[in-house]
Amino acid sequence: MLINSPIIAFTILLIVIFAIPPLFERLKLPGLVGLLVAGVILGSSGLNLLNHESETVKLLSEIGKIYLMFVAGLEIDLEQFRKTKNRSITFGILTFLVPLIAGIIVGRIFNFSWNSSVLIGSLLASHTLLAYPIVSRLGVVTNEAVTVTIGATIFTDTGALLVLAVCVGIHGGEFTALSLVSLLAGLAIYSAIVLFGFDWAGKEFFKRTGDEQSNQFLFILLALFLASVGAQIVGVEKIVGAFLAGLAVNDVLGRSPVKEKIEFVGSALFIPCFFVDMGLLIDIPSFIKTLSSIGITIAIIVALIGSKFIAAYLAKLLYRYNNAELLTMWSLSLPQVAATLAAALVAYQSVNSANERLINNAVLNSVIVLMLITSILGPMITARFASALTISQDDLADEPLATWWKNDSINSNNILDETQHPFTVIVPIYNPQTQRYLLEMAALLARHELGKIVPLAITKGHVQMDNPELKMALMQSRERLQIATEISQEFDVEVLPTVRIDDDIALGISRTSREQNASLVILGWSRNLGLRSRLFGNIIDGIFWSSHCPVAMAQLLNSPTKFQRILVPVGDLTRQTIGAIKFAQILADVNQAEVVLLHIYHPRTPQNKVELFKSQLLDIASKSQLEVNTNIQTVKDNDVAKVIIEEALSFDLVVLRSVRYRTAGGLSVSEVTTQVIQGLSSSIILLGEPN
Repeated sequence: MLINSPIIAFTILLIVIFAIPPLFERLKLPGLVGLLVAGVILGSSGLNLLNHESETVKLLSEIGKIYLMFVAGLEIDLEQFRKTKNRSITFGILTFLVPLIAGIIVGRIFNFSWNSSVLIGSLLASHTLLAYPIVSRLGVVTNEAVTVTIGATIFTDTGALLVLAVCVGIHGGEFTALSLVSLLAGLAIYSAIVLFGFDWAGKEFFKRTGDEQSNQFLFILLALFLASVGAQIVGVEKIVGAFLAGLAVNDVLGRSPVKEKIEFVGSALFIPCFFVDMGLLIDIPSFIKTLSSIGITIAIIVALIGSKFIAAYLAKLLYRYNNAELLTMWSLSLPQVAATLAAALVAYQSVNSANERLINNAVLNSVIVLMLITSILGPMITARFASALTISQDDLADEPLATWWKNDSINSNNILDETQHPFTVIVPIYNPQTQRYLLEMAALLARHELGKIVPLAITKGHVQMDNPELKMALMQSRERLQIATEISQEFDVEVLPTVRIDDDIALGISRTSREQNASLVILGWSRNLGLRSRLFGNIIDGIFWSSHCPVAMAQLLNSPTKFQRILVPVGDLTRQTIGAIKFAQILADVNQAEVVLLHIYHPRTPQNKVELFKSQLLDIASKSQLEVNTNIQTVKDNDVAKVIIEEALSFDLVVLRSVRYRTAGGLSVSEVTTQVIQGLSSSIILLGEPN
């Protein structure tokens, strides 16, 4: 009775999700592999503590399956797709059709029906951008070959799901030309309604609700489940609707905190439940039998790896890409996780009137083996060859070396107009005695840039504006601002102390920075709070997402006036990196300090690429009109976090950039920045770019 209890089943799932993925990641294996293994151990082939047929597991797994495809749609970068639309579509067609044909051939060789063979081909035709965090960390996302591969995902995933819908429809009933036409017509009308209708409705709803994140969160969930139910009504599988819903609200969400929370819920609970359920479906005797007659498994793996390589090679010939770009495109398109697993499960559970499955146990088991191999092999190859990619010169910011905060002051001819807006730094304060260092930093920057600082005190509002508690809070805020003003005036800089009444502290800070046309927001940050976004967020996270200008989250152990050595780790040459370099140079110029730009490269990176990167970095650093001693240091190592922590021991300050990574499956990836922060013992400034 206890085993059949929904609460017990849910508790076991939570324990597995909490404990197993970190354990496998320590073994250098993907966390999702651990969830599959846990499902096998806890299922009918092992301890029999979880049952695939239980209502709890069924519900959570079903939600996880559609959530997985929804997040896959959300994670497709439509902006990147638009930049190289034509080439992305071409490569998408190649990397869809070649594996599709290869899969059909494999199916026919092993005596599957034409319908099942086409379905097997569609399972190989999609891909999951599992290695996207690697190309992001290497700073080569803007390389055309990478952009084209990312853009192709929208075509391959959509095409694979449409083929799945048709194959399941054919398998479920008597096939006629009329039924196929009606299915395709209904699917086309439904897709148009979801893609355009949900996009319009989402934008209108978000426009009217403003900052009501809870309602926006519920709206997105409602869109997901409405699209899934709508797909069933028109006779196609739920995951098709979920994926289309993800594409539809992609532009609506952008990089908002609501998107972060949507992904958080999926990656923390529902998607892991889906992978555990996949493990429950694995029948060990059948799995061993499949591996003993390993022919179909090897055939599917070879067909996938070979066909994806042929597609990438054809793209190389068409667009004259080099070998590094060829291998990167191939490796990025190898992993088969999100669409492949979800579609395989749907096909396995699709049973016709003769009680025949669309694919059998052998194919399902082979797909699971394929997922395990490609999810490890793809990122390994990407890490090996993506470091050799060249970086587009367009991203080296050839305009005057302007930091992010001067974007508003640069006209269409890239000429800095100093007459428009003075450099303004917002410093939210609570206790000036503990935040003196923050005010000193703001004053140093403002004085250097001939600007001003705005010490800001936020007071929580009350319904009645004459409430005694509000009056007392306002009086305390003014007292704190007086102390902040005295500290700031020590540096002979213009000070504009400001009090604001607001119900939301984070939005109050962001709104004030917008009203003041601020160039920078400097926040104090306690390492104990952590940096990872939580379900309901925190003040720093809210400011990071809503601010129109850069946010510097600082943990200063000494006065900024005493900084003599500043370390800036540099992994790429994007415009945000240039801003971090300039930020460090301004601080160094104030104190006649030294700036060291630290570049850590993979041991297999060709030396000529390292020298090219150094020369580009030196060129950027030398463009500054500041008389700052800026040196470049390169280190050969594959453990970036360890090197930064070791090198930082001899520095007063480390300037980092805040970058968040996600996989297309919504599963979070460990960040180098987080590891570095946990190990540093010096002062830290974490720069977050504006959205």
